[in-house]
Amino acid sequence: MSGNIQLLTDTLARAKRENRAALIGYLPAGIPTVDGGIAAIETVLTSGADILEVGLPHSDPVLDGPVIQTADDIALRGGVRIADVLRTVREAHAATGKPVLVMTYWNPIDRYGIERFATELAAAGGAGVILPDLPVQESDLWRKHAAAHDLATVFVVAPSSTTERLHEIAGAGSGFLYASALMGVTGTRTTAGATAQDLVRRIRAATGLPVCVGIGIADATQAAEVAAFADGVIVGTALVKAMLDAPDAEAGRAALGALTAELATGVRHPSLYT
Repeated sequence: MSGNIQLLTDTLARAKRENRAALIGYLPAGIPTVDGGIAAIETVLTSGADILEVGLPHSDPVLDGPVIQTADDIALRGGVRIADVLRTVREAHAATGKPVLVMTYWNPIDRYGIERFATELAAAGGAGVILPDLPVQESDLWRKHAAAHDLATVFVVAPSSTTERLHEIAGAGSGFLYASALMGVTGTRTTAGATAQDLVRRIRAATGLPVCVGIGIADATQAAEVAAFADGVIVGTALVKAMLDAPDAEAGRAALGALTAELATGVRHPSLYT
């Protein structure tokens, strides 16, 4: 299958032509069920998100905060498997035509089989993979298979990264670079701060790839703040929390739709919030 990564590239480029940042949502597969998770993800994509990251639930999500850890635990106790994640990607992409990536730790891919995972993700219409814990220097085999199947390999860059490290990551990544707004695990914060803006500036000095900022963005005001200097605004924990706090699946989708629409307004019309 071809065109997977191109859709991602085109989506980010279109947002740039529209003089705005892209809105990128994140939800784990299997919340509250596999079918319910697919419906939730489609709600986010039809309510204003340009791109969606599907989380592959993991038993030891060391880089994730308590909200996403709770969601992963619910999904795993519900029996979610990699096949369900791939089905989620397939159905969400088919229903909306928008780029869908998988965000996962490396161990599940390694155990599933690198070639098998890349082949099946591409066949599902996936645009690529975000790998927060795969060191660039150990990524050659994955990147070879990803390139063969037209999948983006998105690396996460921390504020602590040295200039040398930034150049190394930028040279290996594709699709976009994920800039962590803050040090630490995922979660919401009161402000994105100047740290993220400085990191974006440093990354742009090393690459022409789009730079998307995540970790800590919870509302339209923060989304508008980040949209002023980033190519994409990534929101995960706030969306997951909206699902978890809802009394039932229908209410969860309504909350997701409302929050996504608000975030989309923030990235499209930042002057309303800044």
